[in-house]
Amino acid sequence: MAQKFLYLNSRDEFFRVDISRIVYFEAEGNYTNIILSNKLKGIVCMNLSQMQTVLSDNLKEAASIFARVGKSHIINLNYVYHISILRQRLTLSDGVNFEYALSVSKEALKKLRELFISGLSSQIPLNESENEQ
Repeated sequence: MAQKFLYLNSRDEFFRVDISRIVYFEAEGNYTNIILSNKLKGIVCMNLSQMQTVLSDNLKEAASIFARVGKSHIINLNYVYHISILRQRLTLSDGVNFEYALSVSKEALKKLRELFISGLSSQIPLNESENEQ
C-alpha cells in the first residue's frame, strides 16, 4: 500500500505526517497532541472533535484505521496491543520499538474490545496458539 499522508496547516505551522506512523491523538483542551511511532510529538490548535472531522474529510476510507476512544483519545487501531478493562488501561505498541499506556474509561474499553471481537474476528481466522491465551 502506498504511503498516505495527513496534512495539517495553520497560520504558523505545517505538519506532513505518514498516517501509518500515527499511534494516537490526545486531547489537551483546545489543542490536540499527535504522538508518532518514532516518539515524535506534535501539537495542533484544534480540539479532538475537529481532528476527527479533519481525519474523515482528508483521509476518506483510510480514516477507518482510527477510532475515537473515550473523551480524550483517537487511536490507530493497528497499534492496539492490550485492553485491560478492570485497570482502565489501553496499551498501544508495535511490539518492538514503543509502548504507550493510556488511561481510558471502562465503557470506552468495552466498546473497543467489542469492535475487535465482532468486526475483526469474522475477518481474521484464529490459529491454535492465539486461542490458548
